[in-house]
Amino acid sequence: MRSYSPDLTPPWKRSAAVPEVPAEPGLVVEEPSTGFCGAVVGCEAGTVTLEDRFGKHRAFPLAPRGFLLEGRAVTLVRPSSGAPAAPSRTASGSLAVPGARARVARAGRIYVEGRHDAELVERVWGEDLRVEGVVVEYLEGVDDLPAVVEEFGPGPDARLGVLVDHLVPGSKESRIAASVDDPHVLVVGHPYVDVWEAVKPSSLGIPAWPAVPRGQDWKTGVCRALGWPGNTGAAWRHILSRVHSYRDLEPALLGRVEELIDFVTEPGSQVC
Repeated sequence: MRSYSPDLTPPWKRSAAVPEVPAEPGLVVEEPSTGFCGAVVGCEAGTVTLEDRFGKHRAFPLAPRGFLLEGRAVTLVRPSSGAPAAPSRTASGSLAVPGARARVARAGRIYVEGRHDAELVERVWGEDLRVEGVVVEYLEGVDDLPAVVEEFGPGPDARLGVLVDHLVPGSKESRIAASVDDPHVLVVGHPYVDVWEAVKPSSLGIPAWPAVPRGQDWKTGVCRALGWPGNTGAAWRHILSRVHSYRDLEPALLGRVEELIDFVTEPGSQVC
């Protein structure tokens, strides 16, 4: 089993050669000693400035092997001023809209089951959602989904999209989803017991997500099987820090979130 330090960070092989990557604006990297993850917003002589998803800026030295790009150590270098600028992309892979401001929120919404689901969606699709004026909220479970839908009051100009965990045939979640019958509501889901599993194991440096026996708390069982500390909150922060773009997520989640965004933003969906 691979060994981890108390902060769950795998040991990096400092002796291995690493690539040099131009610190182009919009490039998303992580500074491993602090765990700070953000997009490049500036690069001066000897330093690079990153902006995280909350808008916080931090400057770091351009040290050899000083950053992680998609989980791999790299050396950031100042970009060549003569090189043509490549089209910038968001973490979801969409073309970024230069200078775009967040739109006023639509009447429609996307609901997800829990806080971790919402944070993961924000991590990858946050920029796109702000441009489209889509708000994501979490429900703390879907047991009361029919009542939630009724209270929301969906309509042609207020579509509702819902992302459900463990939406597989015969599950409790599938029966609840089937009970929602409204043309202005789209309920989709992924097959994973928890949204943690939607993060690719390769992005975390593990061979696979462990199987947790029935009757055990899944997150606690995962931490135990991987030799991580039992603090599931810390485990999630570690997992989320390893998600830099859509490449770190499984297609079964990617497709469903894109489907919900398209549904909520269909022509005619009103902006408040």
